[in-house]
Amino acid sequence: MNASGTALQGKHTVEASELYMAFELGEKNWKLSLGDGARSPSRYTLAAGDTAALLECIAKAKARCGLAPEARVRSCYEAGRDGFWLHRWLMAQGIDNIVVDSASIEVNRRARRAKTDRLDGDKLLSMLIRYYADEPRVWSVVRVPTPEEEDARRAHREMGRLGHERTAHINRIRALLVLNNLRVKYVGGRLWQRWWTGHAQELAPGVRAEIERESERLFLVKKQMDTIEAAQRQSVAAGSEPQVARLAQLRGIGMSSGWVLAKELFGWRRFRNRREVAGCLGLTPSPYASGESETEQGISKAGNRRVRALMVELAWSWLRYQPQSELSQWFARRFASGGKRMRRVGIVALARRLAIALWRYLEDGLIPNGVQLKPIGG
Repeated sequence: MNASGTALQGKHTVEASELYMAFELGEKNWKLSLGDGARSPSRYTLAAGDTAALLECIAKAKARCGLAPEARVRSCYEAGRDGFWLHRWLMAQGIDNIVVDSASIEVNRRARRAKTDRLDGDKLLSMLIRYYADEPRVWSVVRVPTPEEEDARRAHREMGRLGHERTAHINRIRALLVLNNLRVKYVGGRLWQRWWTGHAQELAPGVRAEIERESERLFLVKKQMDTIEAAQRQSVAAGSEPQVARLAQLRGIGMSSGWVLAKELFGWRRFRNRREVAGCLGLTPSPYASGESETEQGISKAGNRRVRALMVELAWSWLRYQPQSELSQWFARRFASGGKRMRRVGIVALARRLAIALWRYLEDGLIPNGVQLKPIGG
């Protein structure tokens, strides 16, 4: 028996009456590892999205393992490029699927250096078997949103991408100007148009034409952003987004940030305690134990990267707009007198505390101590 087959057995054995299946999802191909935990896995490669071929692979694997055609199938894949449509399709076929947070999967550094799809697929299969052999903490399972919840994220995620595009166009225009020793404070808008009208003829025709094309693309991006933002504001004003409205009442949190927090975090997840809030964002310390030594090696970085990054930004904003709040005062006592590294460590800790405070604010109506609210209509 090969090493992979042995690795799938060992002490993490299960009754050989169910089929387990792990996906490695790629752009062009899907790689499958299937087994019953009692023998080496079957491995298949099929075209991405070919669900008919997937069912054929399952039937072949069941026959190889001596399982009945109606035997239960349990599967898993890492959260990522294929989203949740595959999960919903698998569940509709009667397959018990889970979506796994990739940041929570244990990694062997030696195996990482020799990374292959076979290693990854067999690793996931082994962990899936362990998960159902009463080791639920072997990884973190993603809570799958409903189609409506998933669709509600589209607008602010598009806003994020458009914001990056806007920055790229602005930087490109600035770079082209600097090549000709021209510098401008604002790019885009009326001030830019006025400046450009007075300086365009100073540039060679090719550069001038390129900047004008970049300006047209920038205008289109800003127009699309304005359209999305107007729709969001209208929705909030109509009372359709109460969580967004409540978050935006706090100084230091704008409507766009409130929208992301509501749609990505607080609007569809249900937390039992503050540990779950911090853990969902990957803002909890990651423990390290070796022999008699136990230390913490920074935050886990599991969970939603988009919201984690936003919470760090909001923590800096909180210090500026809520200086008299209990959270800002705590930060000042613990970290303000330290150097840059100490402040960076402190801002992550503040982000964690702020996320918990916002959760309590939305759940129980507890306004964080010392917080200032925006004036009505502000």
